[in-house]
Amino acid sequence: MSSSSLQTKDQITTSQAAVMIINYMLGAGILTLPRTTVEAAKTPDVWISILISGMIIMLAGFIVVMLCRRFQGKTYFQFVPEITGKWVAFLLSLLVIAYLITISAFEIRVMAEVTGLYLLEGTPVWIIVMTFMWIGLYLTTGGINCIARMYEIILPITLLFFIIAILLSSSIFDVKNLRPVLGSGIMPVLKGIKPSLLSFTGYEIMFVAMAFMKSPKKGTKAMLVGITVPMVIYLITVIMVIGGLSIHGVQKRTWPTLDLMRSFEMQGLIFERFESLLLVIWIMQIFSTFTVAHYAASLGLSQLLKKNIRPILFIMLPVIFLIAMVPKDVSETFKLGDTVGYMSIYLFGGLPLILLLISKARKKGGSRNEQI
Repeated sequence: MSSSSLQTKDQITTSQAAVMIINYMLGAGILTLPRTTVEAAKTPDVWISILISGMIIMLAGFIVVMLCRRFQGKTYFQFVPEITGKWVAFLLSLLVIAYLITISAFEIRVMAEVTGLYLLEGTPVWIIVMTFMWIGLYLTTGGINCIARMYEIILPITLLFFIIAILLSSSIFDVKNLRPVLGSGIMPVLKGIKPSLLSFTGYEIMFVAMAFMKSPKKGTKAMLVGITVPMVIYLITVIMVIGGLSIHGVQKRTWPTLDLMRSFEMQGLIFERFESLLLVIWIMQIFSTFTVAHYAASLGLSQLLKKNIRPILFIMLPVIFLIAMVPKDVSETFKLGDTVGYMSIYLFGGLPLILLLISKARKKGGSRNEQI
């Protein structure tokens, strides 16, 4: 798929680009974020770690936007060869494709684990994985515009039920569980930054999405909104979960966010227990992360090999399935998630800045598009 075809066929708006970032970020991380951050920090001050991580990711996201704006209408896989040369770009592209495949496999595996535990008890993991994979394939074959429009439907529903669930959980919220603020100093907060950064993976999708934007100059706006919304949701989630369960209760639970929803009942309402309802909604978010990663990996490989994307979407499925089935249990699944997070930090933490500096030094790309 050439850059000209990207501009004339599958275009998305600024709001759709922002929604795509939000849906990509709001995956499986929110179900485990309170536990992973508290385990690292051993203090209720991890909400400060979330804020710091959000600022760091926002800076990294702006660098990605600046780089992409120098090569409007081209994806990461198309403009990197202009910066580094063919063979180095080929290696860097393969690394990004491997990352996208792995995160896609991780999300689909987490979705299967949670679904099997709470909704479809006794159902083999491979059946759940394959079912969602084929549904995802049906969506991705429609192109990025089709994916973006589906996300525009999913996100408002997710936010609505998230707000309702959080408001209802306030009945067991105890602010004492969050005190004292900075009682152990600043070092535990800094220790909590690392695991919280892993949950912010997602801004890198702009390496693909900006090539499809009708107004690439508004990429900064899309990135700002796309990172701010998940940051606020993560912040609220961590505060409410720790406030409801305490840091000791959070550390003992595999899925603390869902356990918070299981900790209260509202008599007389249509739904007396909300964890199943919230889980169904959040499965759609995990599904969103899976589909966009699957599509981006397939698009990258198609542009790398100069082949049509449609057959590659099918070829990617067994690869994703095999990776998703590698972990033997939930513990190994979390290890796979940590691997994905570290891959993201290494690939998208410093690499975009290096590529941006090289492109400026070599005068590659359009400098007129650099302004934010």
